[in-house]
Amino acid sequence: MTLARNALEAALETRDDGTLDMVRQAIRHRQVMLAFQPVVQAADTTRVAFHEAMVRVLDETGRIIPARDFIMAVEETEAGRELDCIALEQGLAELARQPGLRLAVNMSARSIGYGRWMQVLLRGLDSAPTIGERLILEITESSAMLVPELVSGFMTDLQRRGITFAMDDCGAGQTALRHMRGFSFDIMKIDGQFARGIARDPDNQVLTRALVAIADEFDMFTVAESVERAEDAQCLVALGVDCMQGYYFGAPTVSPPWRNTGTTRATA
Repeated sequence: MTLARNALEAALETRDDGTLDMVRQAIRHRQVMLAFQPVVQAADTTRVAFHEAMVRVLDETGRIIPARDFIMAVEETEAGRELDCIALEQGLAELARQPGLRLAVNMSARSIGYGRWMQVLLRGLDSAPTIGERLILEITESSAMLVPELVSGFMTDLQRRGITFAMDDCGAGQTALRHMRGFSFDIMKIDGQFARGIARDPDNQVLTRALVAIADEFDMFTVAESVERAEDAQCLVALGVDCMQGYYFGAPTVSPPWRNTGTTRATA
């Protein structure tokens, strides 16, 4: 068992080293981009509440690699902080070009103390008067719980600039309800594991209803992630979620409709 475990650990380390090297190469060659996915209103799914900007990198063959395939390998590294900077920089530039756009950009709590990331943010906020009120910063629940006091103070300072904060992947780990009072998140994004197949899963219905009740108690809007089927969307509406996001409403694309490229949209 020990030999097998050691072999598995060595294989995982080799894989992660290769992933980290791929991301570093992408950063070095500026082969980093954003893909955009709509978040729709539950009351009227033809209306987009905002878009989420998701970071993507290109590998050596030019293939677009989604964040789920590399983010864990880089989360605690310098490359992770650099990716956060690039994603924020590109997201702010998109907001500056599109005055009617509202955009969510992902970040790690580890980037709060990263000097360059904060410089990018403040420079972007100062570049146009409406950018702050159109920017949503998404922090995963697990990341926020690492340094709750730091995250809470950071949010309070930036909410004065109009920025909205979303707790991403809520319910994915051990939800620490004791920290909810200290935070001032505006949006709760309910992890996709609850939405997938929820119409036929009574347990997930109960859990989602509980998360919606918690969000209501703390004056947060709710977004159900990873909605992929009509029956699940209908169930989530009945459970009281405010917004929904997932392939049923639109895949992430590096060619969003507001750019009017006149070409077929590429999904990523």
